[in-house]
Amino acid sequence: MYSIEKIIREAMERGEFDDLKGKPLDLAAYFETPEELRIAYSVLKNAGMVSAEIELLQEIAALKERLAVTHEESLRRKIRKAISEKQLRFNVMMERQKRQKK
Repeated sequence: MYSIEKIIREAMERGEFDDLKGKPLDLAAYFETPEELRIAYSVLKNAGMVSAEIELLQEIAALKERLAVTHEESLRRKIRKAISEKQLRFNVMMERQKRQKK
């Protein structure tokens, strides 16, 4: 009977992990989320559901990626405005949650 460690070791010896390329984890959204909500969000995420706050953070991240590759200034202004609006909505949601906690 094989142990998981042995299977992994053998795969490493065969070089099966050599071509894996990792990206650094972006933990900003995690730390922006109040600690008491992280577990609940984790459960929802594992169930394939996301909260409105997480959805907003995902939309902001997508807009930032789009901004990085957009060169037309008028479109860049629209994207920056959308990012600002979504960030403001997110901040209001977080502030509301903090106040409800008290």
